[in-house]
Amino acid sequence: MLTTPTRITTDTARRTADFMAAVATQGLAFDADRKTSAGIADTLMLLRDRLDPQRRIVHAGDVIYRAGEDFSNLHVLNTGFFKIVKLTADGREQVVSLKFRGDWMGFDGIAREAYGCEAIAMDTGELWSVPYAGLLAACVDCPELLRVLHEAMSREIGQDRDSLISVCTLPADARVAEFLRYFAVSLAARGMRSDQICLRMTRAEIGNYLGMTLESVSRALSRLARDKVIAFAEKRRRDILIPDLRALAAFTQRCVGGARVLQ
Repeated sequence: MLTTPTRITTDTARRTADFMAAVATQGLAFDADRKTSAGIADTLMLLRDRLDPQRRIVHAGDVIYRAGEDFSNLHVLNTGFFKIVKLTADGREQVVSLKFRGDWMGFDGIAREAYGCEAIAMDTGELWSVPYAGLLAACVDCPELLRVLHEAMSREIGQDRDSLISVCTLPADARVAEFLRYFAVSLAARGMRSDQICLRMTRAEIGNYLGMTLESVSRALSRLARDKVIAFAEKRRRDILIPDLRALAAFTQRCVGGARVLQ
């Protein structure tokens, strides 16, 4: 049976309401995430003591692994910023995930023993790599290491879910606002400055990640600036000032409210 337009509107409104409820309660999660930086340091220390990981400096544009390559290692980002790119069946490159300090990369290669995406550095940073077989062996003798691994997998599942909800339920301007809020909160949780962020991604890459055109991203950023929710640094438009994260959340709520009126 076909779904009626009324049902579609109801389902969309319900999903959007669920998403905004999560945003409203994320202030509590934000306070808890302040412990993330210390947790990352503990994880790296544990990996160093148990596995002696390979450490290397990466630069913008470096590809750590490509889709189809044999899976062997997992990677933990100590510093820097990465994008995960999936090559679609029709040859398009789709940004499917962003990685910050403390995030793991390569989980998609475990099931099929081959990486399903490409991991590309967006900035200079340091990467720690550990053999997956050695990691599993170490987990047998170290339950704490197994817990760390499971937590990393769980976080990735949650981040992928939240990203999908944003793309599927939020209007265009709200997607950009939520993206900036997520970016800033991720930095703050890692002990980094969040009131001024440097976007290492181009407008086109942001649009690719959010399912929007470059022009739509630019219009959304301009609207946010006009509403004084954000401001651009004088010399570099990739440097964005965010005076108040709550204003970004409020902007998203206004956009969602307007979308409901139009429905």
